Amino acid sequence: MENEYRMSAEKKQELEVELNYLKTTRSDEVAEQIKIARGFGDLSENSEYDEAKIEQGKLYSKIAELEEMIQHAVIVDIRCKVTVKGPNGREMTYSIVGSQESDPMHGIISEESPFGKAVLRFKEVPGEMPPKWISAQAGDVITVEAPQGNMQYTVVRIEM
Repeated sequence: MENEYRMSAEKKQELEVELNYLKTTRSDEVAEQIKIARGFGDLSENSEYDEAKIEQGKLYSKIAELEEMIQHAVIVDIRCKVTVKGPNGREMTYSIVGSQESDPMHGIISEESPFGKAVLRFKEVPGEMPPKWISAQAGDVITVEAPQGNMQYTVVRIEM
């Protein structure tokens, strides 16, 4: 089974720009590093050459990773903000996005996370494109599986 990378069209475009930069500008920079390091003499004892080759390997790995993600990108538009009241009674607001765009430290949660799955459910309707997201509604109590046990949140509002 091939991997799917769910993301917005904007995120895919960002990855394409990054890939282009790595294949052109960054690749030329690394090639120049290798060329300069070769000029330092014996390659068997040349740490600059070894470092440049390691950098080249990292670059090729990153290029392959981005190509894979772009090739198997599934464009979804699921951006929504959800405000919930937690078990402690405090209100919190999170943005739910595609898995490639999440940043949990800043309240941007993946739709594939336990919290995202509790709020949104992906539903493919035959003959309809794109697939639909079904969300919890204000007033719903959602249960999120967490390492410390299930936690319940009350949905205050959802903005799609």
